[in-house]
Amino acid sequence: MHTWRRASIYAKTSIALTIGNFDGVHLGHQAILTRLKERAHKLGLPACVMTFEPHPREFLAPAQAPARLTSLREKLKLIAQAGIDCIHVCRFNDNFAKISPEQFITRILNRKLSVRWLLVGDDFRFGARRAGDFAMLQAFSATNGFEVEVMPSVTMDGQRVSSTTIRQALGGGDLNTATKLLGKPYSISGRVIDGDKLGQQIGFPTANIQLKNPHPPLSGIFVVAVHGAIQSSPATILPGVASLGVRPTTHENGKLVLEVHLFDFSYKIYGQYLQVDFLHKLRDEEKYADIDTLIQQIKQDVAQAKDFFKTTPIHSSSVCSAL
Repeated sequence: MHTWRRASIYAKTSIALTIGNFDGVHLGHQAILTRLKERAHKLGLPACVMTFEPHPREFLAPAQAPARLTSLREKLKLIAQAGIDCIHVCRFNDNFAKISPEQFITRILNRKLSVRWLLVGDDFRFGARRAGDFAMLQAFSATNGFEVEVMPSVTMDGQRVSSTTIRQALGGGDLNTATKLLGKPYSISGRVIDGDKLGQQIGFPTANIQLKNPHPPLSGIFVVAVHGAIQSSPATILPGVASLGVRPTTHENGKLVLEVHLFDFSYKIYGQYLQVDFLHKLRDEEKYADIDTLIQQIKQDVAQAKDFFKTTPIHSSSVCSAL
């Protein structure tokens, strides 16, 4: 997959395109990507995605912006895994936000990208003040040389699959619903960085995962499956328990940290890039009276996590080959 990240975008040949934020690349997004590939193949065109960085709401109203489900790196990886030929990452800034819907169609879709077939979701809006919609695309399509198609929403159990619904499920600790709508367990990826070694001192060494997103959509103590810890065996997935929170018992600064304790694991993994799949929420984060009480609670968390792996089927993408 070719990826372009630049202020000015262009395509060397005519393309089939879809546009969106694709946060989480959930089942609704996957349906869009599948339809895009089908039509692009039939037309003999590259299947391309246009997405934005930062998320438009992060730029326009940062205080009200939703928690990201995926970092840009994670999103690009998932789109590549879907078999897309190219992706245009548009820098969303003040100039881009001011582009009128008409200019977006004629200048960007037509002249710069040579779009011949366009697929959008049924709630798609574009241009300054979100004034453009599917009806406008239809009205301008013939004179600008492209065909446009709308993709209906994907539903599951009567519920619309959307990034908003997934965020709500994660925030409420409903990881089963989030997994169903994503088509995979929710995950956070990042490099292992140096920590304060407290976990090691109390008998539960942890890997501290660097968080690119300061406002993840969930928090608490979780059963997890971890990819990438054993470099000599990349396919090996390890079981563990994770804390995503501010560690109120031992720290006063309130800094958000993702710490993962891998069962019976003693390798040095500083600097490695891990993917942490969140499988089940054990509890909310709590502040305890002292370290001894915290240690007893961690022991219970580990025991419950190990029981989970013994009794609960794991999503196929997190089958734990190390058990």
